[in-house]
Amino acid sequence: MNTTILRKSVLGIAGLAFAGGLAAGPLNHTTTDTTGAVDARPVAATTQSSGVDAGKLIPHGVQGAQSRIDLDPEQTANVKAIIAATKKAGLDERAAVISIGTALQESKLENLGHLGDRNDHDSLGLFQQRPSSGWGSPEQITDPEYATTAFLKGLRQVDGWQNMALTDAAQTVQVSAYPDAYAQWEQQAADLVTQHWNS
Repeated sequence: MNTTILRKSVLGIAGLAFAGGLAAGPLNHTTTDTTGAVDARPVAATTQSSGVDAGKLIPHGVQGAQSRIDLDPEQTANVKAIIAATKKAGLDERAAVISIGTALQESKLENLGHLGDRNDHDSLGLFQQRPSSGWGSPEQITDPEYATTAFLKGLRQVDGWQNMALTDAAQTVQVSAYPDAYAQWEQQAADLVTQHWNS
């Protein structure tokens, strides 16, 4: 089955009415951190004494150069909301890594409202979901729990998502114009899940 057919069937099964994809692209498709420097840290999964299996978070290693941003309290609260929604949905740490990595790319973990001319169509919230594409109302999409649950609903319909690279799983749900951009956030997403999964 080719990728186009797979995406159409995944999105149809998820019950999301897509007309050309969720978002035409990320808000910022850079591979630098907040200081403007490329993150040169090792890309192996980090291990901390959190009880989270680091090998499960990034089962096949990361792809490409990794980016990293410093999070403020609101962004950290959004990480925790994504993790809580993932647990509530009965999914594991890998689903949280994919969700957080996706939100890092789409919004830098900021719950974005309408951005006017800078907005990609009518994309809103952590995942830049579009009301016009069937994701929900603007109020729903800007609720982190709802937005995460909607993203996870789409992810569950992706056959074999647990063993996919983050960028492939995210792209199948998001249908971004920048399909490889999600890959750069896998390490930070795994680190955040390690830090907050049991907090």
